[in-house]
Amino acid sequence: MINSINDSVVLYNGVKMPWLGLGVWQVKNGEEVINAVKWAIKTGYRSIDTAAIYRNEEGVGKAIKESGVPREELFITTKLWNADQGYESVFKAFEKSRKLLGLEYIDLYLIHWPVKGKYVDSWKALIKLYNDGLVRAIGVSNFHIHHLEDIIKETGFTPMVNQVELHPWLSQKPLLKYCRANKIQLEAYSPLMRGNFKEVPQLAEIGEKYGKTAAQVVLRWHLQNGIVIIPKSTKEHRIIENANIFDFELTAEDMDKIDALNRDHRFLPDPDNINF
Repeated sequence: MINSINDSVVLYNGVKMPWLGLGVWQVKNGEEVINAVKWAIKTGYRSIDTAAIYRNEEGVGKAIKESGVPREELFITTKLWNADQGYESVFKAFEKSRKLLGLEYIDLYLIHWPVKGKYVDSWKALIKLYNDGLVRAIGVSNFHIHHLEDIIKETGFTPMVNQVELHPWLSQKPLLKYCRANKIQLEAYSPLMRGNFKEVPQLAEIGEKYGKTAAQVVLRWHLQNGIVIIPKSTKEHRIIENANIFDFELTAEDMDKIDALNRDHRFLPDPDNINF
């Protein structure tokens, strides 16, 4: 059982990745992101997830420095944007992210989306960054099974992490099964359905049994499915609430009830149909 904010999953290369992190998509650079990251670290979070396209890596870096927590205790993820894909351009993009974050190394570097004709070359560049010791783990984001199969077949190197949209309306069971079988850790962004968990009365009903909110129930469901989560918030009380999920366990019956909510509904584009 995952019963502490300090609990981590061990990736297949031996690197420990916290089960809970703070996502900072759509969080403004400057004071907003600095405060959110500092509140999260103060609450006990040790994982922060950003990306080049979020344009807040600088603020994340500042908050890390000001947090007073030793760098080696933190797990920092950033991502390669689509316009920077292709073998050579990856190194420049990575260096820019690293400098903005003010870090010697990145814990996890991800390809943000599978850009057709480019993601295999981008993956080859990530493997070089990993082999050169600049990144502790590498992975992908928004990859379907066939994208994963492509890069593994082309390089013989399996991603350590696949970060995807995943929540009760999009449970991604076939992808979870594939990732488990291939030792790829699945990580959920938008785990709280971009706030739409409030539209699902069953979640609040389940929460009442445990003295927990609907949001806490959803996050616990992810953890019990073996999925890393990075809920986003800019409010201190929500950041604390999202972390208060380690002192209860959903029954198998309640897990099944939440599984049954799946409708294969995406809030973000299907990775097979991206034009950005």
